[in-house]
Amino acid sequence: MPRHLADLPGPRPWPLLGNLPQLSPTRMHRQVEAWARRYGPLFAMRFATTPVLVLADPALIASVLRERPDGFRRPSATAQVALEMDDRHGLLLAEGDAWRAQRRMVMAALAPHAVKAYFPALVATGLRLRERWRQAARDDHQIDLAIDLKCYSIDIIAGLAFGIEINTIEHGEHALQRHMAVILAGLARRSMAPFPYWRYVSLARERAVDASVAALRVAVDELIAAARARLAADPARRQHPANLLEAMLCAAQDDGHSIDDSSVAGNVATLLLAGEDTTGSALCWLLYLLHSNPLALRRAREEVLRVAPDPEQFTIEQINALDYLDACAREALRLKPPTPFIPLEALRDSVVGDVAVPKGGLLWCVMRQHHDVPPGSDFDPGRWLGQGGGASEQPLTMPFGAGPRTCPGRYLALLEIKVACAMLLGSFEMVAIDTQDGKEPLELMGFTMSPLGLRMRLRERSNTLS
Repeated sequence: MPRHLADLPGPRPWPLLGNLPQLSPTRMHRQVEAWARRYGPLFAMRFATTPVLVLADPALIASVLRERPDGFRRPSATAQVALEMDDRHGLLLAEGDAWRAQRRMVMAALAPHAVKAYFPALVATGLRLRERWRQAARDDHQIDLAIDLKCYSIDIIAGLAFGIEINTIEHGEHALQRHMAVILAGLARRSMAPFPYWRYVSLARERAVDASVAALRVAVDELIAAARARLAADPARRQHPANLLEAMLCAAQDDGHSIDDSSVAGNVATLLLAGEDTTGSALCWLLYLLHSNPLALRRAREEVLRVAPDPEQFTIEQINALDYLDACAREALRLKPPTPFIPLEALRDSVVGDVAVPKGGLLWCVMRQHHDVPPGSDFDPGRWLGQGGGASEQPLTMPFGAGPRTCPGRYLALLEIKVACAMLLGSFEMVAIDTQDGKEPLELMGFTMSPLGLRMRLRERSNTLS
């Protein structure tokens, strides 16, 4: 007989509020991971009066994720919050048949062969970042990693995905960035709130969220209209779309009537919101971990100088051949995943492990199994390499999810990470990457998990192995 949630161990809940008072919005993932160490891979906690099954077993998590979208979905409460903000859903929040239709469109736009066509634009953005960092190195200025790498990511998404040049690397923050920061903070805050206060009390910060949503909606509509106009003026572009938005529009048209403008708009917004935060955070953690591991750093640099020594001449084949750098990126994602947990809701009565989960029941998947380690002590890129030194997939981590709903942008994300990292390793020495107090950076949980307060100092280097 399966166990019931009430039979499981777990932290003692408060009356009415459950365990919510024990979960800081910016550090909740760490608290749940600590509970997993104490109570084991299956335990229960409460959000207010709602019981939640926590999974910290990779095999169980993988089996649950494989049952999406039919057996489990993202919590309906989160979807409701997002719907209130904007009723145009992208792939991230779509469910059932709507998800299947959108998945085909987005996968076509983000397929490796399609992304390769945009590679020169990606490299051009990396070269702009190199010029910015060259000036910082010459002036001996500290680099705010979070700011610069978010600029890198948003410039790629804007140019590669939508065909617009915003160049935040050279010109500073763009209005789109400000709106996205407000929206992501609001979505995270509202999703974890025990009571939907924003429906009844007009707070200034919630009015700011609504204003940013409206502004982003206008910007997305303008991007789509411009892309449609380009396709209409030059029908040959349909065979070779110049950016991801054009590819999505072409895929949507080829799909018939199952994809409408609302779905395209929802996915444009999703790419903007998800693409900036996740890649920038992953890059910050990778550079920090490399700097904390001199042997891994040296090996990665030697590979870059051997395989892809000149950023101005980067080719897709060179970047794909950086097996050790790829292993470093995957190891950083294992230790510091941008999404350290995934909440789910059961769509039918289920049994997870030996625990009965009723329809509508909530799950919390702990996506990181190795945590609370000193800087670099568990950083082992070799676990991702085969015997011959080539890349080898290992079922040790799921930074992009698993099963049918694996992130469709994983190839693009890894490509962005490797281009930026190869550019840095080939052009600079990392003099320092640390926080103001010299301690390990705190993991700040927002829309993604990012390091708090990382600063970097660089020195230009020669092209010798040193």
